[in-house]
Amino acid sequence: MLPAEELKNELEDIKKKLADPEFVLDYKRVAEASKRYAEIERMLSGSSTPNPSPQTSQGRNQSEIIVEIRAGTGGEEAALFAGTLFEMYKKYAALQGWQVAVLDYNRTTLGGYKNMVFEVAGKDAWQKMEFESGVHRVQRIPETEKSGRVHTSTATVAVLPKAKETDIEIKPDEIEMSFYRSGGPGGQNVNKVSTAVRILHKPSGIVVSSQEERSQAQNKERALEILRTKLLDAKRKREEGKVTEERRRQIGSAERAEKIRTYNFPQDRITDHRIKKSWGNVDRVLQGNLDLIVEELSRANLAG
Repeated sequence: MLPAEELKNELEDIKKKLADPEFVLDYKRVAEASKRYAEIERMLSGSSTPNPSPQTSQGRNQSEIIVEIRAGTGGEEAALFAGTLFEMYKKYAALQGWQVAVLDYNRTTLGGYKNMVFEVAGKDAWQKMEFESGVHRVQRIPETEKSGRVHTSTATVAVLPKAKETDIEIKPDEIEMSFYRSGGPGGQNVNKVSTAVRILHKPSGIVVSSQEERSQAQNKERALEILRTKLLDAKRKREEGKVTEERRRQIGSAERAEKIRTYNFPQDRITDHRIKKSWGNVDRVLQGNLDLIVEELSRANLAG
């Protein structure tokens, strides 16, 4: 085992690489660096085993979450903004040494996303991501805008602790399953085999899907994971007696009035409306440097 000082130096070196905008464009190198980052953290903490599972799915050391991003008001620009948020979270995950796996998406012709569902696994993933839930607003000049006019669009983010198979039971007769081909940009079929899976949970009306795995069986398991997570979240809300209020907070109707954060490109400013605090350098935050915002929100939550 390398001396602790050498490990710390290597950790700092990896941090610098992951903060480099050019480096993070190479996702293969980012994945390798993220894996090494996590290994070093475990060695420095004196453990060679993966992060322990939390005592409850809602525990503070929760290590697996499912994130869903949906385009809101603003048409194609909203879909592009949803893609911007996904890239931001993916880079933030790389900086944290977390693993990211895309589960499902619906891409538009210009490269945006009507919706994007992905899993994040890593130390304190829930603790650091839970306050991202809500409506995010962007003010910027779209690439398709010829007159230079600033547009306002929204996207919603939901962050849910991933449910385990033992957390909630799904009976076979409660679901209706269908299969389809994985779609590329603009709805093009990129696979000749129907490996993608869509599941309807008849009692709740919830519909989930997965298309990123190579086999039908793998996509079925992924879709069931998403369904379990959503059902467990709904169960918690019922138990807490505030389903409507919390669901609105998580997803909302993507109306601008419900915004939790605004990304103002012309003024190069990001404002979190819950704590009434702003930060400059939007591009730096979009490169995954979310720690300042995350720490402020965590402090405000503890204080409140």
